Amino acid sequence: MPSPIPMQGLVTATFGRHYQVEARDTLIECVSRGKRSGIACGDRVVFLPTSPGQGVIESILPRDNLLHRSVAHRSKLIAANVSRIVIVVAPVPSFYDLLINRCLVAAEAAAIPALICLNKYDLGEPAYAAQRRLEPYIKLAYPLLTLSAHQDISALRPYLSGQISVFVGQSGMGKSSLINALVPEAHTTVGEVSEALDSGRHTTTGARMYKLDASSRLIDSPGMQEFGLNHIEPGQLDRYFVEFRPYIGHCRFSNCRHQHEPDCAVAQAVAAGDISSDRLTAYRQILSSLKQ
Repeated sequence: MPSPIPMQGLVTATFGRHYQVEARDTLIECVSRGKRSGIACGDRVVFLPTSPGQGVIESILPRDNLLHRSVAHRSKLIAANVSRIVIVVAPVPSFYDLLINRCLVAAEAAAIPALICLNKYDLGEPAYAAQRRLEPYIKLAYPLLTLSAHQDISALRPYLSGQISVFVGQSGMGKSSLINALVPEAHTTVGEVSEALDSGRHTTTGARMYKLDASSRLIDSPGMQEFGLNHIEPGQLDRYFVEFRPYIGHCRFSNCRHQHEPDCAVAQAVAAGDISSDRLTAYRQILSSLKQ
């Protein structure tokens, strides 16, 4: 009996140590070797067929990038080989500015362009208030798109065209509703929002990729309430705040962390109104959470 021939495929869904791999227009249910796989949705892999429709992943091919979040001794892979991050927010439940900042840091660290998408724009004044909160990011050249998943999402399509996009955000922001509007056959479970708790219910337990058209794919990731950045080196964090970059290297001390050091160029830029004080606060909060 001949030995099975290794094949290459694209990971289109992850559920623990179980994966769905697309190869030659066929979906193969695969597992990984060993207890810790490190395989992400969007990875290109080599797998070995074991039986009809099943296989085992042998290796991961080189990545263009990897988006992940991490806390002390644990890392959660989100997606690999993506070309756009869509940060989905909404007026209800209320979103966390610090989470947006953390997502933007992760995007900058992975060199992936980010888009902020304000969903549920049909809610009127709460949505307009949310838009005003997001205006500082527009000044940083992060595009902001307003829409309602239940009305018209056509404005989002040009941003996704020809891209492999990943949707990230808190639970309850409407990521699954956007997926359903973009890919009706996805039939993604839409979670109910608890107004009493002002938080969303987690409805996506694993990352899954959907085909938008022949050249466009999108990945839905599980909702999150926090975005750990423990994989970021503290000394590199300021580089991922885009407005800090012109001032890096101009502080009195070469290793300035922009906290309370004298003659800090970043702090001086804040005092002059060239950098938002909220962003400096976010930077300091994130810095304090990193391993020093």
